[in-house]
Amino acid sequence: RAGHAGSCSLECDLAVNLVGQPLVRQQVMKGVREFLENRNPVKPLVMSFHGSTGTGKTFVSSMLIRHLFQGGLQSPYVHQFSPIVHFPHAERIEQYKENLKRWIQGNLTHCGRSAFLFEEMDKMHPGLIDVIIPFLGPSWVVYGTNYRKAIFIFISNAGGEQINEMTLDLWRAHKDREEISLQDLEPAISKAVFENPQSGFWKSGIIKEHLIDLVVPFLPLKRHHVKQCVVSELVQQGLEVRPGVVQEVADSILYFPEEEKIFSSTGCKTVASRISFFL
Repeated sequence: RAGHAGSCSLECDLAVNLVGQPLVRQQVMKGVREFLENRNPVKPLVMSFHGSTGTGKTFVSSMLIRHLFQGGLQSPYVHQFSPIVHFPHAERIEQYKENLKRWIQGNLTHCGRSAFLFEEMDKMHPGLIDVIIPFLGPSWVVYGTNYRKAIFIFISNAGGEQINEMTLDLWRAHKDREEISLQDLEPAISKAVFENPQSGFWKSGIIKEHLIDLVVPFLPLKRHHVKQCVVSELVQQGLEVRPGVVQEVADSILYFPEEEKIFSSTGCKTVASRISFFL
């Protein structure tokens, strides 16, 4: 799902390689373009990606990073956090808060144009994320650093079920996926994510102070999207694209709801690992 990055702008890369997410493409491009064109942003760019497994959240964040930073995710200015890897123990939360604050502060002192990716926000201990609030807002100076050119991306499956339900309702009402707007989905996402005691965002000042610039919903993928993912994967692995194989891989995936089987339960997540079974 990569490969064209060099010759292709971010916009073109999203258009060519991101399957079935018109809303994401539009939101991300608009947000990133406005942010990068602004020489003196008043605050960092803060984006929150929501949707169920395999719909492209990590894919888009990697693509974004690849276009903005030499070396992509390997760049010394790009920092990834995963609660399971970095913050596994609830009883050490005070220590984690201190570490996280110091880490972000240190990196922003080193380079203002840094990116911070927080994966699986839904598994983040409530309260932990609050230590980064001072870095997200429009105050001029935090701890003596100018930090307003940074980019923060929060990734979360939270809200995925609600997005899936809404998309299904809209599909049943014969509304085309291209017509789905952020207004259609936002209330459901807010409820699921920002009012859920299990969520890392719950009662967080990030929400109260409106520090998220873009809430980006990833829609569930249909069978023809899964087929597109199979084709890109075959191409990327240098394999022949045979319609029979594409069909078989797409058919081997679970779809919901039970009766209509419209949307893939795992998005494109398992496509790469399934291909070898059908060759």
